[in-house]
Amino acid sequence: MIPLRDSVRSRSFPYVNIALIILNVLVFFKQLTLPAQHLNSFFYTYGVIPAQVVNQTSSGTSLIAMGIPFISAMFIHGNWLHLLGNMLYLWIFGDNVEDRMGHLPYLFFYLLVGIIGSIAHIISAPGSEVPIIGASGAIAGILGAYILAFPRARILTLVPVFFFITFIQVPALIFLPIWFLIQILNALSTAGMAAEAVAWWAHIGGFIAGAILYPFFSRYSRYHS
Repeated sequence: MIPLRDSVRSRSFPYVNIALIILNVLVFFKQLTLPAQHLNSFFYTYGVIPAQVVNQTSSGTSLIAMGIPFISAMFIHGNWLHLLGNMLYLWIFGDNVEDRMGHLPYLFFYLLVGIIGSIAHIISAPGSEVPIIGASGAIAGILGAYILAFPRARILTLVPVFFFITFIQVPALIFLPIWFLIQILNALSTAGMAAEAVAWWAHIGGFIAGAILYPFFSRYSRYHS
């Protein structure tokens, strides 16, 4: 299922959400200018490496030094598909969550759930030396918040059925739990693999964190849809 748009219209201009999208795109274009050997070094320098984080934690490395990759990794993507998929979800769901939270709280929320998503992946694979990159954990957190903020929203979704493509309106209360279930199934099916191509547990951890933290970031005492 590929979301195309939602039925909720933001009441304020999503400055932060658009800035995040632009920053992700600019970083990716910067990556395209790097030679292959430098690009690999770029991933290892600015991505989150679980084994390295575990070692730094035990050796008492400063939180600032450890924390920088947790932020920078959110703006790095491995390829066009990785970038476009994440930015599509951010474009569709992020503006309304920003509208509900306010600009600066939304930015802090985005970074926080992204960090929590990375931590969830580290817990699942503490010995991995493969860098975690991408905005997926943060965007998963937005989805966790969205399902609480807009439970009656409808998502226009592209659904391939065998050789045909159809468009259907899927309620958020169906679309997002299905998305979450897919992440869990993928995480369980790839458990124990030496090098996972996708940090599924970052998605799971981010989504749960977003749902838990949303009430603390919402500007409203009651949810509206």
